[in-house]
Amino acid sequence: MAADRTPVIALMGNPNVGKSTVFNALTGARQHTGNWSGKTVSCARGTMNCDGREMTLVDLPGTYSLHPRSEEERVARDFLTAGEADAAVLVADATCLERNLILILQVLEVIPNVVVCLNLMDEARKKRIRINVPALERELGVPVVACAARRGRGLPTLTQTVCRVLDGETIPHPTAIRYPAEIENAVRASGLARADALAALTERPPEGLSAQQLDDLLTAAATLRAEEIALTCVQVPADADARDRCIDRILLSRRFGLPLMLLLLALVFYITLFGANVPSEWLSEHLLGLSTPFAAALSALGLPPFAVSLLVDGLWRVLATVVSVMLPPMAIFFPLFTLLEDAGYLPRVAFQLDHAFRRAHACGKQSLTMCLGQKRMRHAIHFPLR
Repeated sequence: MAADRTPVIALMGNPNVGKSTVFNALTGARQHTGNWSGKTVSCARGTMNCDGREMTLVDLPGTYSLHPRSEEERVARDFLTAGEADAAVLVADATCLERNLILILQVLEVIPNVVVCLNLMDEARKKRIRINVPALERELGVPVVACAARRGRGLPTLTQTVCRVLDGETIPHPTAIRYPAEIENAVRASGLARADALAALTERPPEGLSAQQLDDLLTAAATLRAEEIALTCVQVPADADARDRCIDRILLSRRFGLPLMLLLLALVFYITLFGANVPSEWLSEHLLGLSTPFAAALSALGLPPFAVSLLVDGLWRVLATVVSVMLPPMAIFFPLFTLLEDAGYLPRVAFQLDHAFRRAHACGKQSLTMCLGQKRMRHAIHFPLR
């Protein structure tokens, strides 16, 4: 890496592990954080500092695997494999580490300069989940930093660790996934670097294997290695997820799940639409009431009638109407949706509707976007432009 070049750090992780929270804390940005998967679809960039040294931090879309099945996963993989990143910070959820390890192991095959940010350690402690961080470092062969990003804990150590990796003071020795013999033989026979050889195999699978069979074998090998590491480093009480499972039995049940979802979303829309009536009417009355004095002031300045009409009837009335129609429902709807995010209900909505949406070649995550679009459309119909 050139001495005058600003280092680029890729920020990666599964959806809903606190990536955006870590990004905001490290860069001082105000990217919106949400408790549903696939929230980040494009790459957000920010600047982080370590002892006066600037580094570019790129927040990649949440992904479960480097074998992409969605657009956000493809964006994350393409950025990583393009070689633009000098290092990667992988954010993992300490409350369900085994699932996160699959992505971590796959990334270690592409880029060795990796620091694992073990986020949500405070939540793990509440569930009495114990993680042996030094043992996890030995198993992965890369630095692991325990963090609680919302409380700001561990982030200075994370920044310092990234700097040490970039400066060569800490040299990672990433572990490798043990693939079946036919895959390992094909990798050795290719004569390419391991990451390049595996990428080439996905384009041209070994003889006797289809592309789907190869993908299944690669995923199964990563899953097996993740299980081995989790068994070595993580102790999870049998009742750690008892409360969540009890809630899911109600919210995701076939009998109560859909009616509860429709009732809750209908309540949110009702509060949004009818709660916005009074402030919308008030804003409309007062903002449009300024049209007459505004026109008089412009005429007093000597503007011709057509210019006054353009500014008052064309610009001001449209602006006032849009503000009075859109601002009150947005001020009500988004705080309500934020409460549902923080409560963890939106991922359950996406999961519950995923099967139905897949019949239309979509996915359950799009139901959340449709909720936003339907709210705006219904409110625009309720308060048409005058």
